[in-house]
Amino acid sequence: MKKLVLIIGLACIGQLAEAQKKIIKQANVERVIRTLAADDMQGRAAGKPGGLQAAKFLAAEFERIGLEKMPGLTTYEQVFPAYEVQVVASSVTLNGSAVAPENVLPVSGLPTLSWTSEDAAPPRVIVIGPQDNVRQQMGALLQPTANTLVLVDPAHAQRFKQLSGYLSHGGMQGEQPKPFASVFVLAAAPAAPVKFAATATTTIKTVELRNVVGVLPGQAEDKARAAEMVVFSAHYDHIGILPAVAGDSIANGADDDASGTTAVVALAEYFKNNKLEVGKKKKKNQRTLVFVAFTAEEIGGFGSKYFSQQIDPQKVVAMFNIEMIGKEAKFGPQTAFITGYERSDFGKLLQQKLEGTPFRFEPDPYPEQNLFYRSDNATLARLGVPAHTISSDQIPTDKLYHSVDDEVESLNLTNMTAIISAIARSATGIIGGEQTPTRIEPASVGQRP
Repeated sequence: MKKLVLIIGLACIGQLAEAQKKIIKQANVERVIRTLAADDMQGRAAGKPGGLQAAKFLAAEFERIGLEKMPGLTTYEQVFPAYEVQVVASSVTLNGSAVAPENVLPVSGLPTLSWTSEDAAPPRVIVIGPQDNVRQQMGALLQPTANTLVLVDPAHAQRFKQLSGYLSHGGMQGEQPKPFASVFVLAAAPAAPVKFAATATTTIKTVELRNVVGVLPGQAEDKARAAEMVVFSAHYDHIGILPAVAGDSIANGADDDASGTTAVVALAEYFKNNKLEVGKKKKKNQRTLVFVAFTAEEIGGFGSKYFSQQIDPQKVVAMFNIEMIGKEAKFGPQTAFITGYERSDFGKLLQQKLEGTPFRFEPDPYPEQNLFYRSDNATLARLGVPAHTISSDQIPTDKLYHSVDDEVESLNLTNMTAIISAIARSATGIIGGEQTPTRIEPASVGQRP
């Protein structure tokens, strides 16, 4: 008898898992992610041809599915300006000795600069010592509001090199650069007062960036309820072209974040074509669903910032931001984690709708990584929205992160499809108007580290 019960129990679990997979078609998931992560997308860098190609593909997918356009837009593309800043020449001397060019990194809103320590009003000098938080301190100076020479201790050479690589093809800014500059120099601070000279020439070019947005209007009879929004989002941009490794220079970004963007497309198609259990009836989405693929997450979150300025955050009841779901989570298959889990009851509500299935949403196991602040959810969270990121990546040990080897072949598409299916199931209470997550306290959400 016990064996029979066990067999029946295992069969039920298997049927639940299989039913969960069938919510989202894996073949469609594979088609979309292979398109986004293909070499011809050139790593989908924001403002580059590959990024534009990816945006056009996503807009075509939203049109195929039959989404409506965001009010005020005539296309699915939400276009906005950004500013590409390219340093074309620079030099620095410290106490009479020339600094190697690779150890000089100007970030400038000035067409030209020529500084010396003997100037009547010299730039300020800041030292980032070996024990200082280099990510935080350098980050605060990347949009300069005062002329600053920054001496970065060689202990931070890896971070300096990483930042230099990101900016080598032109740094992007979401706002018109102010007429100031930060000149970072990888050098130990001299014991005596430093004498210096610095020069730089910079070009500043306006470029168009674009989010891709589609909408399913709310169907509730209560117009106020129908106007409430649930956002499903991911960023489609990645980091473009890198120095070649074994002949490969394209950072395809299959997991980061073609996986999340694929989920947004799959969820849009699912909710467009299916009714939900609302009470004891089958109904279409009661709240308005907004599906958005953000640009420029990798270079400052400019896409999500612009999007947040075009909507009323008080009308957004939840944001499902999806980032890097192509690999199994540390908790095993049929699991994912939610960043900022403790900041609202969003995660608990989702899990309620998964009762009876094998899938589990867990709290973020990597709080030291500050993941809650490092994706596009943070912009709306700062405005009080229960905005969380769903992920499965084991980021502390992920050797493929931001590399040319982040390819579709490294992903588990079956498990990824199960995660997307779980998101679809778990969201039904919120989009059906039965559940409303608690708001996030805006003051509790700091700036991106």
